[in-house]
Amino acid sequence: MKVSIKRFNVTMDVKTSGVEFEVRTPNGKTHLGDLVLTKSKLIWCPGATQPKNGHQIKWTEFIDWAMTR
Repeated sequence: MKVSIKRFNVTMDVKTSGVEFEVRTPNGKTHLGDLVLTKSKLIWCPGATQPKNGHQIKWTEFIDWAMTR
């Protein structure tokens, strides 16, 4: 995958508005979605979905999921 920082609204700590990563296919031609990381959750926004309508998961839930892989 090609992943780039789309929006970087932090100085040191991740704040409420978070950090947004743009995710594309390896050749960079197709935009798959955006991943927003905030201090309380991760939000996957497929395609052109806005964060308020994205799929949200709390950090603790993500960690539990990742540890079972």
